[in-house]
Amino acid sequence: MKTLANVPDLINIRARLAGLTPADQALWGQMNVAQMICHLSDSFRVPLGEVPTAPLKISSLPIPIMKWFAFKAPMKWPRGTPTLPEVKHDIGGTPPAEFQADLRRLLRYLDAFAEHTAPWASHPIFGPLTTAEWMRWGYLHCDHHLRQFGR
Repeated sequence: MKTLANVPDLINIRARLAGLTPADQALWGQMNVAQMICHLSDSFRVPLGEVPTAPLKISSLPIPIMKWFAFKAPMKWPRGTPTLPEVKHDIGGTPPAEFQADLRRLLRYLDAFAEHTAPWASHPIFGPLTTAEWMRWGYLHCDHHLRQFGR
């Protein structure tokens, strides 16, 4: 399974992110590429404890089953997955400023996240996660949004 704890997977995500341009168009969803970059930065700030979040219930499924589907099922994350208000581009998230500066900030947060071990803030949907689970989440979340922009 791909994870940000695996150096080749981290390098792959970094390269895909570095290849983004302001001209990239979304294949689905409401965010433009600049908003997506800020959303990913904000999302990495949640487990690092910089952005407090409220718990969010998105399903009646038990959390262990949701975690299995999210982290281990052999499928891509679906379009339209709920976004936390605290990191949503049009509610509580950081607005885009300058594309290249925002992208550099994202790459710094990606690296800080990948180097972090503990303590972690609790995930607002899944609750407490191990470092391995956070690294899997980080890969899947980035991959989901990079696919959104054809990357």
